[in-house]
Amino acid sequence: MTIKNTLLAAAAGAMTLMASTAMADALRVGVEGAYAPFSMKEADGSLTGFDIDMALALCAKLERECVLVEQEWDGMIPALMAQKYDAIVASMSITEDRKKKVSFSAKYYDTPSRFIAKEGASFDLTLEGTKGVKIGVLRGTTLQCYVEKHFPDADIKLYNTQEDVFADLTAGRLDLQLNNTLGALDGFLNTPQGEGFAFYGDDLDDVACLGEGVGIAVRKDDPLAGELSAAIQAIRADGTYKTINDKYFPVDIYGN
Repeated sequence: MTIKNTLLAAAAGAMTLMASTAMADALRVGVEGAYAPFSMKEADGSLTGFDIDMALALCAKLERECVLVEQEWDGMIPALMAQKYDAIVASMSITEDRKKKVSFSAKYYDTPSRFIAKEGASFDLTLEGTKGVKIGVLRGTTLQCYVEKHFPDADIKLYNTQEDVFADLTAGRLDLQLNNTLGALDGFLNTPQGEGFAFYGDDLDDVACLGEGVGIAVRKDDPLAGELSAAIQAIRADGTYKTINDKYFPVDIYGN
């Protein structure tokens, strides 16, 4: 082999090593893309939203390349366990049930949940009052846990995307829908589709089902959870969190 060929081979090997190192350092993040304003798709197919910006900011703080991997909601944790990605940044509430399967970072936001109904609706939000009432929720969420626990005699409809829930509510195929308040405002109530609808009842309170804030899920006992917790506090301290928050919301959604 000539000196030239030897140098070329060495350079190629170095580039391969650099590429392998870059891939090893990449943080693969599971996201949804169908939960405005937290995660949504633009007309050109690009992903945007609070969760997306948060994922990118945390990767930057950890000095790791961020690779976004789209995944439907009900397959989020199974895909994490199958190593399709390393972390989930998709407005996932921290619950005791989920903590049996995955580890969580500290919370990165915490907002309440409420029902939505037609303006002027008069449902009695009791076990008896919701018997046969059609309630729509996103499949595999804390909201499904809540309605199945408190309103087992309701006609509970499960959906794969939040967009489908709102579509059926608008079409009259649902009487009530349960959602995070900010997701409901920007994703529905403050849009033309949500005209004639409003929040119904009070903020819900059930830590067992609804969790203790929203965190980033990683595989069980992965030290990445601690690294992400530290990164969350770092972007809170340096103003990055506020910049992202204010881009989407008029109030600080971090919570107490």
